[in-house]
Amino acid sequence: MRSASGSPSLVVHDGEVPDGAVPPYVVVYFDDTDPELPDSRPLDGQPKRFVLHIYAHCVGGHAIAARAVSQRVRGALLGMRPTVTGRQCFPIRREDGQPPRPDETTGRMVMDKIDLYRLESEPA
Repeated sequence: MRSASGSPSLVVHDGEVPDGAVPPYVVVYFDDTDPELPDSRPLDGQPKRFVLHIYAHCVGGHAIAARAVSQRVRGALLGMRPTVTGRQCFPIRREDGQPPRPDETTGRMVMDKIDLYRLESEPA
């Protein structure tokens, strides 16, 4: 995802915000996890399901803008069923979210709202 629908286009950064970036934008981070507890694994012991967490840092110049970015990201991800060769994907779900918080790590105060999404898949 490089942009989300709407006007103006929502800028999406993959894990890093370039110098000079101006809100609104979203920074996404991806992380996999082991979704199966040992007692729920198939008999062959090999996990079949894959879980990918998507952390969306929704950034705006103020809290209202950060929430607006969050809603656009939600509209782009929630319920989406990606196509991945050799995998059957389940609809993306939202697992958690936090309220907007001030962030001055870029040298400029912005508001950052973090939302956590979950994508699960299994062999097709």
